[in-house]
Amino acid sequence: MPFREVNSKMVEAAVVPGQKMYSQRGAMLAYKGDVSFTPNIAGGQGGLMSMIGRRVTNEAAPLMTVEGSGTVMFGHGGHHIQVVNLTGDTLYVEADRLLAFDGTLQQGTMFMGSQGGVMGMVRGQVTGQGLFTTTLKGHGAVAVMAHGGVVELPITPGRPVHVDPQAYVAHHGDVRNKLSTALGWRDMVGRGSGEAFQLELSGSGVVYVQASEEKL
Repeated sequence: MPFREVNSKMVEAAVVPGQKMYSQRGAMLAYKGDVSFTPNIAGGQGGLMSMIGRRVTNEAAPLMTVEGSGTVMFGHGGHHIQVVNLTGDTLYVEADRLLAFDGTLQQGTMFMGSQGGVMGMVRGQVTGQGLFTTTLKGHGAVAVMAHGGVVELPITPGRPVHVDPQAYVAHHGDVRNKLSTALGWRDMVGRGSGEAFQLELSGSGVVYVQASEEKL
């Protein structure tokens, strides 16, 4: 079920009988019709809901199951919202970036070490993001949140994209990532420590980057 962008910070979704949606808890702004909202942390598809978005602290993303017949408006914290439409591929996204998504999508998690080896684990430690990243696969729509808006950058073979790890939101496609040091490019403008790392994405796909380094 597609999302309709009301404005840059609100989306509307149609809820139809027999089909579920999932949203971040507290993301419902308004609704029309006969719609129910049920807390859902454990359970779900093959038990994966209990794993979705697991962080270093072993916390899971607090989700709501949305069912019934009507329309629901979603938004959260005044964050900008980007709608990503999947056509059989997989979206990799930080759990706290998820606003709402189709219940038809297959949910899971990916250990960051499986992409980029040890450097994937370093990324989780340096940026404060979890070692587990949420995956959503199939045909459907996902609404993700970001600070200051989102830019969609294509990743093409032979032309990797370098992203500040704090500005990374999500990516999809046949993409590999690794963390590399920026060798002083941050220090020259008065920044340092963990911000001296770059997230390098290569292959073929798309990466979504927010216009801010603020965490949600």
